[in-house]
Amino acid sequence: MRIRPKGDTGIVEGDLTPMIDMTFQLIAFFMLVINFSDAEQDQRIKLPASELAKPPAARYEQPLTIHLTKNDHFIYAGRELTELAKLKSELLKETQILLRHTSKKLEDVTVIIRADQDAKVGLVQEVMKACQELQFEKFALRGKQSEIRTIGGT
Repeated sequence: MRIRPKGDTGIVEGDLTPMIDMTFQLIAFFMLVINFSDAEQDQRIKLPASELAKPPAARYEQPLTIHLTKNDHFIYAGRELTELAKLKSELLKETQILLRHTSKKLEDVTVIIRADQDAKVGLVQEVMKACQELQFEKFALRGKQSEIRTIGGT
């Protein structure tokens, strides 16, 4: 008489379907919640280099980003605007939305200005003045860090 082993001697494979499903769910989750701070950036804008440029100490609570191109156009909310009056109109709409539909105050909004290195400085000042007329108080100018030169160094 032959004695058979008690357990099944066949190859045991785990079911990988739940693990694969969970992996795809995690990928989808991270794609949705990832911080797309680069979405605020427009690759058409080449920021000026500055030794004083540094990353902000903390993240802005209510950022509002305006891009200035080298050909004196504005990029706001993904749309290119050719005149300052059109930008003012869009900013006015934004202020009305903020005041009517949120509990945020205009003082909490930080206007981030990303001007091309070839943009006119006077145009940056005009944008800031237009924002101040609409009661925006906080501003941040963007630049890229350049290497700090040391005295006697190269």
